[in-house]
Amino acid sequence: MDKHDVLYIIIMFFIGLVISFIFTWPTMWLWNYLMPSIFGLPTLTFWQTFGLQVLASCFLPSRSQGGKN
Repeated sequence: MDKHDVLYIIIMFFIGLVISFIFTWPTMWLWNYLMPSIFGLPTLTFWQTFGLQVLASCFLPSRSQGGKN
C-alpha cells in the first residue's frame, strides 16, 4: 500500500464520519419532536442519537447488496 492509498482511506473515513453526523441531526429532531409526545419517551442528545443509528445499522441489514437476494 502506498502513500496515496493510505491518504484515500483516511479521507474516505472522514467523509463517512461527516455524512453520518449530518444524518444524525434530522433523526434527533424527529425523535425529540415525535417520541416524547406520542409515547412519553425521553428526548435524546446528539451522541445518544448517533449511538442509536450505529446500533440500528448493526441490527438492520442494508439492502444495497448488489445482485444478492
